[in-house]
Amino acid sequence: MSVPADRQYTAEHEWVTVADGVATVGITAYAADALGDVVYVDLPSVGDSVTAGGTCGEIESTKSVSELYAPVTGEVLSVNSEVVDSPELVNTAPYEGGWLFTVRIEAEGDLLDAAAYTEITKA
Repeated sequence: MSVPADRQYTAEHEWVTVADGVATVGITAYAADALGDVVYVDLPSVGDSVTAGGTCGEIESTKSVSELYAPVTGEVLSVNSEVVDSPELVNTAPYEGGWLFTVRIEAEGDLLDAAAYTEITKA
C-alpha cells in the first residue's frame, strides 16, 4: 500500500496536508482498509476547536467504531459534506475525495513523514 510523500501522518493513522496555515485532514488508506466498509462518519462542526491528539469524531464501519483524532490544534473551518453523505469515499478515495475536514492551525501535533509512517504500518 503506497503512502503519499506529500503529506504528514499521525501514529493514529490520520493524514494532514498544509497550505497557507490550513490543514486538510483525512484517514490513511491503511486505516480505511483495517476498518473495512465505512458506513458513517461523525465529524467536528465548523467553528469547533480541536486539540492535537484529542478525539474529534468517530468513524463507523461494518467491523467497528474508531475514534478520529485531530493531528493539529486549531479551529475547524470546513467539513467534507460529501463524506458525510457518502462515507464509502473514505475507503475508495482516502487521499482525494475522502478528506474529512480542514483546520486553521494554531499548533501542530506529533506528525510523521511518509517514511516514518510506513515503518509504523509494517509492525
